[in-house]
Order: sequence, then structure tokens, then C-alpha cells
Amino acid sequence: MSIDSKDDAVFKALASGLRRQMLDALKESPQTTGMLCERFAGLDRCTVMQHLKVLEEAGLVLVRREGRERWNHLNALPIQAIHDRWISRYAGHAMSVLTALQQRLDEPQD
Repeated sequence: MSIDSKDDAVFKALASGLRRQMLDALKESPQTTGMLCERFAGLDRCTVMQHLKVLEEAGLVLVRREGRERWNHLNALPIQAIHDRWISRYAGHAMSVLTALQQRLDEPQD
């Protein structure tokens, strides 16, 4: 899978507010699928599983099975890779533009 394909999968997974809420829940601590179903009681188990599958395919959730339980763990590395590739590069440029603007505003007016 190419880097662009991996990035696409991460962006797709993060596009859903519900999936971001699931990641927030997993940031607190790993949870079983049953625990996530309880937390998102407005959804049926099948829907929770579908969202977890998208997160897992994007590499954002790592699964460990213990007997009948499926433990879901947050893997933040793909988010860090997106940050490093996209956000940090553009943030540096934006800061230089804002710094130049501030300098111009601070110049004395004739």
C-alpha cells in the first residue's frame, strides 16, 4: 500500500465524527468491543463493528484478542504521520506569513 493510499484511509477514517469519538474513547484506555457498544448505546453492535473495521483498516486501531473478548487499542502513529507530512509543513508557512504581517503592522506609520 502506498503512502497516499494509507493517508487516504486515515483521512477517510477521521472524516466521521463518530469514529473520532471512538478514538477519543480509546485514548482514555483500551476497550473491548462490548464496552464500546455500551458507550455508544444509540448504535447497534453491527454499526460499531463497521466503524471499528474502518479504523482498523486505517491502522488507527490495533486489536488483541483474549478468549472471546476483542480489545481495541488506539494507534496514534498514523495520525502523527499525517501531522508530520501535512500539518506541520503548512503550519510553518502560515507562521512565517503571520510573522511578516505582524512586522508590517508594527512598523511606524508616516
